[in-house]
Amino acid sequence: MNDFRAEPPELQDAMLDAVRRVLESGCYVLGREVEAFEHQWASACGVKHAVGVGNGMDAIEIALRMLDIGPGDEVITTPMTAFATVLAILRSGAIPVLADIDPETALLAPESVARCLSSRTRAVALVHLYGQVRRMDDWTSFCEEHGILLIEDCAQAHLATWRDRVAGGFGAAGAYSFYPTKNLGAAGDAGMLVTHDEALARRARYLRNYGETERYHHLEVGLNSRLDEIQAAMLTERLKWLPAFTARRRHIAGVYRAEIYNPQVRQLADPEEPSSHVYHLFVITSDRRDALQEHLQGHEVQTLTHYPIPAHLQKPCLDMRRDSAGLAHSERHAATCLSLPCHPQMSDKDVERVVAAVNSFQG
Repeated sequence: MNDFRAEPPELQDAMLDAVRRVLESGCYVLGREVEAFEHQWASACGVKHAVGVGNGMDAIEIALRMLDIGPGDEVITTPMTAFATVLAILRSGAIPVLADIDPETALLAPESVARCLSSRTRAVALVHLYGQVRRMDDWTSFCEEHGILLIEDCAQAHLATWRDRVAGGFGAAGAYSFYPTKNLGAAGDAGMLVTHDEALARRARYLRNYGETERYHHLEVGLNSRLDEIQAAMLTERLKWLPAFTARRRHIAGVYRAEIYNPQVRQLADPEEPSSHVYHLFVITSDRRDALQEHLQGHEVQTLTHYPIPAHLQKPCLDMRRDSAGLAHSERHAATCLSLPCHPQMSDKDVERVVAAVNSFQG
């Protein structure tokens, strides 16, 4: 599914030089490298402020806390996501409420979110699952109409754009993960919070650092969640390669969309715009998912399921409030989804091998 060792030697050399640059500087925490990468990422996302944090989950939690969302407040989100999304809401003290998905896209369904609204709803945590951004005018209008905040989980949607605006810049805040497997990945954990609001960014900066407003002065209870200098320096180098890597992902996805044809395999809806999907994952569905996965493994094609157990079926979430109409679409998607390899180090021969293996499946 990923092959970091096949990355270009020039990129690997640049990353090693970045590490050397940090070591020679003698500054390892919240220094010039973090500040420089924050400015670069804010500019790339078309927002005014970016705050480097320890990981993507912390970015969501800090976003909620800087917006004063906490105990007693409800945040509506999807059960079809990495558990970190729900866990960040719980860690903030707020109450997750789970809405169902659109089966054509696997993204939150607005009509389901509407059924989940209550007098305690403070925000929607919209997950740009698999790297796709859709219907953002509907989401911003929906949140404005109901007087609630929009928070974007952009962990899989690095620089996906919708009508020339970048993921993370539509709501009150956006949260990015730079986990190694992400489209822009570090060599370990790393994350970023983005926002247009200077006051919110200032609060996020001290929340990430023990709640410290100045040395030894703690205005509130914060976290220890700081993007370190080495990861920031490497991400600065990796960012230079992101456009080319994204173009390669889109090319691979285009081949899959054009050439995979098997009546037992379904593809998700096409992106609304070419730039609105960055294909962190290329996901298909099949009623014979497990047999298909075994078949592909037999043809030496690795696959993964993202995510086989939706959040509402996880033990800590069994009693969590959800759409009164149920979460049938999420459950069906979780039982049938399969992620095919789609990363920039794949050769054209690799891509055709995947296509042939999928098309040869007879169930």
